[in-house]
Amino acid sequence: MTGSETGATPEVLGSKRDATRYQVLVEIAARQPAVSQSEIAGAIGVTSQAVSDYVRDLVEAGYVDKGGRGRYEVTKEGVDWLISRTDSLETYLDRVTSDVLGSVDVDAAIALDDVTEGSEVGLEMRDGVLHANPVGGTATAVAVTSAEGGAAVGVTDFEGVVDYDTGTVTVVPVPTVTDAAPPAPETIPDRLPADGLLAVAGTEAYALVSRAGLEPDVRFGTADGVAEAALRGLDVLLVAVTDEIPRHTAKLRESNVPHRVLDAADL
Repeated sequence: MTGSETGATPEVLGSKRDATRYQVLVEIAARQPAVSQSEIAGAIGVTSQAVSDYVRDLVEAGYVDKGGRGRYEVTKEGVDWLISRTDSLETYLDRVTSDVLGSVDVDAAIALDDVTEGSEVGLEMRDGVLHANPVGGTATAVAVTSAEGGAAVGVTDFEGVVDYDTGTVTVVPVPTVTDAAPPAPETIPDRLPADGLLAVAGTEAYALVSRAGLEPDVRFGTADGVAEAALRGLDVLLVAVTDEIPRHTAKLRESNVPHRVLDAADL
């Protein structure tokens, strides 16, 4: 069973000798047929004598053919050996990326001022976006990158809870085009939340909002988008065709987002 099957360290990394042998063969393949052992030595950080020993070993193993005047070529067997070791190495690196590096929870935030890598920053939610405050806060994290104010910065090692309230969603129902007349367009602007978002679901809803002289912030993927915006602290006015409302309210209930659907009498 190979290392890729067990999740163990691949054979090519099992010892310094195996790793160097792999490197030498890769360099020969890249430089053939005119191969300079001194160049290989410089490329992988070993002595020319060591390269000479590894080349002799590879020739004896049938992985390299030696010609005259420093000419070497990797054989089919050598190519197969490289491929097998490279495949197991790639599998191992994929596992490291997903299981090890992927377990380090890094998020992005907007730097409120210049942030230095390794410094502790406070975390706060503004306009539905996480921000990093270099002067600190009740919730903190460690910056994994440096950033100027206004730029994105990577943060990890979170402690505390970012202090903000979940937003509220208000739903304005709009009848389908064959059912009834829509609400008056002038009723929509008065319902807009301060510093919130306007979302529409359905053609009739978009027409109503357009007649009110408004441009929606969210037009597509509204069920997920509206719930996500509210979870990030934004109030949302959702203007939706009546047959679209159950799908949206189901998502809001699933996400524990406070919401209310207005009656026609409320408009």
